[in-house]
Amino acid sequence: MLSSSKGFNSNRASSSMVSGSRISTLLLSMFATFASIYIAGRLWQDSQNRVYLIKELDRITGQGQSAISVDDTLKIIACREQQKKLSALETELSAAKQEGFTSKLLTENDGAHAKKRHLVVIGIMTRFGNKNNRDAVRKAWMGTVSKSTSVLSGAMLKKMENEKGIVARFVIGRSANPGDNLDRSIDKENRQTNDFIILNDLVEGTEGLPKKARLFFAYAADRWDAEFYAKVNDNIYVTIDALGTALAAHFDKPRVYIGCMKSGQVFSEPGHKWYEPDWWKFGDKKSYFRHASGEMYVISRALAKFVSINRSILRTYAHDDVSAGSWFLGLDVVHVDEGKFCCSSWSSADEDTSVTLFDFTGQSFLWSKELPPYV
Repeated sequence: MLSSSKGFNSNRASSSMVSGSRISTLLLSMFATFASIYIAGRLWQDSQNRVYLIKELDRITGQGQSAISVDDTLKIIACREQQKKLSALETELSAAKQEGFTSKLLTENDGAHAKKRHLVVIGIMTRFGNKNNRDAVRKAWMGTVSKSTSVLSGAMLKKMENEKGIVARFVIGRSANPGDNLDRSIDKENRQTNDFIILNDLVEGTEGLPKKARLFFAYAADRWDAEFYAKVNDNIYVTIDALGTALAAHFDKPRVYIGCMKSGQVFSEPGHKWYEPDWWKFGDKKSYFRHASGEMYVISRALAKFVSINRSILRTYAHDDVSAGSWFLGLDVVHVDEGKFCCSSWSSADEDTSVTLFDFTGQSFLWSKELPPYV
């Protein structure tokens, strides 16, 4: 009996082990099945996502059924945009050549009115007490004063803007004593002529000329859309047609700095007229880097926008021409040494070639009948 009981217990234990092993195997099989189903589902979902993305890329880029990467797609789109811009520029350049230097480039079109991009915005640096200079400029080349009657004519200023694409404004700051007679006289003159840019944040003075040029370029770039922006002094005669012809040759240069290029001596003596407080920063302390002479220089639209964006951090030196040259020294800019921008004395031979004539407002030229005619 005892032997029989032992055998029975042994069989029960063996049966329990087999039953537990079967349950474990069943659970493991179920787990493996569920895991396989989950992984297969994820793989199927990923494959569907890939198919969808490829179809979208094909639809956007028009590449048929070929599977291309996102980087390749962006490159294709960028190339097409560049091709469109290049085609537009070629069309604009062709139109400009056919129509002379007048800028007829369309920048915006709302369906009814198309806005023209001006050829150049000219800022004429002037000061308090220089009204004779301003009147001479108005009569000589701005065309805002009738030469026969000496009467102001705003229509002529608009004509130059609309037909030649040239905007010209006198640039001046405010008096150190706001609201005094100096400020009131400028405000009164501007009400009569409407040809000023008044920089309210600038105190007018010789030492502020570099800041004045910087603020002008920033203001003009924000106010007018033009191919070029020019700074000129109020004792300079500008030959409008010669200027237009000279600038038309540089439409293909997106970043261009045009003027009568020079280096110039650095003066370290405090009492000197052209004293440079930062003389020690200029290498051999004897000469400046290459820059355009301050009587007149021109920058392209991209450079004017650069000045506008960075107006608060651009460094200025003692002179506006040196300051402007320093702003573009570290940029990928084409420097054009244009001999027609080098000021010369007036002669009939210069009329069709020179862009600028120096000190035409002197006694021998002021209101002179021998001034070259405004066209």
